[in-house]
Amino acid sequence: MSAPPPDRTQMVDIARLAGVSVSTVSRALAGSTLVNEKTRKRIVDLANSLRFSVNVGAQNLRRGQTQTIAVVLPKASTDAQPVSDPFFIALLGELADALTSRGFDMLFTRIGEDSLDDLERIVRSGRALGVIVIGQWQHHYALSTLANHNTPIAVWGAALPGTPYSVVGSDNRLGGQLATRRLLSGGRNRILFLGDTRLPEVALRFEGYRDALVEAKRMVNPGLTAAIPFEAAAARRALSDLLRHTQDFDAIFACSDLIAMTAVALLSAEGRRVPDDVWVVGYDDLPLASQMHPTLTSVKQPLAEAAAALVEAVLAAQRGDAPQVTVLETKLVERETTVPTRQATSRAKAPARKAPTKSKR
Repeated sequence: MSAPPPDRTQMVDIARLAGVSVSTVSRALAGSTLVNEKTRKRIVDLANSLRFSVNVGAQNLRRGQTQTIAVVLPKASTDAQPVSDPFFIALLGELADALTSRGFDMLFTRIGEDSLDDLERIVRSGRALGVIVIGQWQHHYALSTLANHNTPIAVWGAALPGTPYSVVGSDNRLGGQLATRRLLSGGRNRILFLGDTRLPEVALRFEGYRDALVEAKRMVNPGLTAAIPFEAAAARRALSDLLRHTQDFDAIFACSDLIAMTAVALLSAEGRRVPDDVWVVGYDDLPLASQMHPTLTSVKQPLAEAAAALVEAVLAAQRGDAPQVTVLETKLVERETTVPTRQATSRAKAPARKAPTKSKR
């Protein structure tokens, strides 16, 4: 049997140094009121100085109380989406409800993109039965490695070939098709695509955009695609610069509602009217989409169903079931940003005005 790591002091050693029993150390570290405050503080200080950590997993196994699922939002080193992002808030709320209805607690945490191996430690330490990860970002390989190490994970993201972990997501390719078809059906010919295709979900939405253009016998114009990030401030900077240099478009397909809303605001500031001059479609169908002016046409992702599916997927992974891919229904919710206004319609239908003729004398 191998010796314990040199930086892990056993509870018996703390008991010897503190001059108390092992059971007293155990109670003190668990926060029991049976140990007086002075003794408890001495034991805790000793444990901290000796870098001792309680094996939460062992405690939970003894008590039969492991009822926690970790929900993790990876954090990019640059332009990271804040937790306050409307999409995250909406999905986190649905996950909290879904976990509560199943009798589980939610442990929410953010982990840097270079520290995803911490996910394995969350489970191994016993802090959680499994992990739900919101978004693959550019970390499909790291997530696959964790799954291959038998870490129970479920991921909100895109279905990729040979994925060893369970994935729940909408039909991103179909979503891209639906958005682009609607813009084309309104006579829009130069559709600006906004989204970072390095991300798996956005890449599939771009494929749908391209499919719809090819279907309509149109060419994909590289000059009408821009890698706009999801983070609000970075998106606004990138869009401001883009709109200063790109004017020849009559529609926008944005890969998030937040990007779409930012685009509408910037266009309005420039004097370009939505939908009279430019039609706009977003993605997610957040509650804000129906409250802004004009209201936003958007591709709906059913987040309540997504949360329920993610909880079931991580519990299945914890049981040792084979990974599954769950693709949720995707549909377009049409609102004012793709509906011609009366003013625009009347202008289009009005007969051309004839130049005045000179009267004969």
